[in-house]
Amino acid sequence: MKIITSGASYLDIDAYACCIAYAELLNLQGIPARAVSSAKPNASVSKTVLDWGRAFQTHEPSLTDEFILVDVSDYHHFDPLVVLDQVVEVIDHHPGYENYWAKKLGSAADIRPIGAAATQVFQRWQTSDLLAKISEQSAALLATAILDNTLNFTSQMTTAADIDAYAELAFRAKLATDWPEKYFLECQASIESDLANALAADLKRLKPENNLPQVFAQMTVWDADALLKKHRPAISQWMAEQGDDWMLNVISIRDGKSCFLAEPVSSQRKLNHLLTLDWHAGMADHAPSILRKELLKLGQHTNL
Repeated sequence: MKIITSGASYLDIDAYACCIAYAELLNLQGIPARAVSSAKPNASVSKTVLDWGRAFQTHEPSLTDEFILVDVSDYHHFDPLVVLDQVVEVIDHHPGYENYWAKKLGSAADIRPIGAAATQVFQRWQTSDLLAKISEQSAALLATAILDNTLNFTSQMTTAADIDAYAELAFRAKLATDWPEKYFLECQASIESDLANALAADLKRLKPENNLPQVFAQMTVWDADALLKKHRPAISQWMAEQGDDWMLNVISIRDGKSCFLAEPVSSQRKLNHLLTLDWHAGMADHAPSILRKELLKLGQHTNL
């Protein structure tokens, strides 16, 4: 059995979509596969997405199972059910572990800069000649993951492959033209209804060598200014409780920018080494919007 899974702490829409859609493809190819996860979906897996009805399966791993990891390649953060020596394929777009997996798996490690891992899974559907058989739900999941991970195609990580994949998948999923706005508004409503869980669900604790604040939370919403105006005190209090070196990146789809909230001055200084920012009372905007994985890449190439 091939077990398709992702990270340990949370499932964003990219990981969620990739697990389900890739398991569907492998089963169509006659390869027994299951999408399995110990982690819970975060706010990017909206109510409408959940209502599409494509759920993960339960499975007790056996000694003969093989694992395929999607949207993650850092083995420190794999789902706890993963047995490292039984990993046979990795599909990811986060930098840092390319060499490790290239040595271990060769061409079965597909780790490259692209907007969404969902695009990589779509490309597997394309080359399989089974794209005509993809379910509407899997097409919709992959399309939505591309929307989210490319920040509605405004991220600097967006490639032509992401744009083409979305067009094909949205057509096959019969998604409405206003789906992007509806989706991001729904994500924002979910975040605002439970801020603490939304922050915890996309928070990473980074090592000092990353040259970024060690507590780094991220969320994507339709209107970041409105969210921060309404909820900043609660957000600041919660983040400060996580440590004394922290930041939040609120990505605003409506106006294509990142709103950084980082009240510790030392945290602001770290960001100033990577970007030109104008801080006002612990906040700074950056346009175009920038993802945490992009900042991590910048940090890896910066000596402080």
